[in-house]
Amino acid sequence: MRAQVDDHCRTMATVVMSRHVSRNVNLESTRRRLTERQADTVQRLTQAAVEVLGEEGFAGLTVRIVAARAGVAPATAYTYFSSKEHLVAEVFWRRLAAAPVEDSDQADRADRVVAVLRSVALLMADEPELAAAVTSALLGRDPDVEHLRARIGLDIRERLSAALGDAPDPDELEALELLYAGALVRAGMGYGTYEKLADRLEISARLLLE
Repeated sequence: MRAQVDDHCRTMATVVMSRHVSRNVNLESTRRRLTERQADTVQRLTQAAVEVLGEEGFAGLTVRIVAARAGVAPATAYTYFSSKEHLVAEVFWRRLAAAPVEDSDQADRADRVVAVLRSVALLMADEPELAAAVTSALLGRDPDVEHLRARIGLDIRERLSAALGDAPDPDELEALELLYAGALVRAGMGYGTYEKLADRLEISARLLLE
């Protein structure tokens, strides 16, 4: 069990430590540059995925079921999403990319970092089925999931770096990334709610920075 948890932590660490990605969430998928019509199809699929997850959970989610809910042919859905893990990872990426960037003008850097960590941790606080699905999906080794992990990682890194201020200490930045990755694994394995996760992240971040 310990080895499994360690492996999960190493995998999830890549969620917040990856680079070299682009961020046009409306017109670009992990497979292709999208036209507006294609982007609308992807939007319908991701919205339908959230609905199905709320009803059936990750175990009951399939790309075919989501396609039917979205009014899209299964073959079309598979041209955009290679697996249900890929689809769920895309849902989280879009949710994160749409989240507002925290105010970087706060005087205290610890307050700025805490605001970032709490914002990300609470993105799915009211959607337990989605939250559990995201944790499972991001552990996948599907190349499309790996690409999205890189996108997610860069987004979180940029938010934390901005919160730390000019020329952030690389060791502090990496420590915060690992802190978030480990907390995400714990929450995904059922060790507490995301609200408690956010509180724990705040305490740990302040211990690290103050």
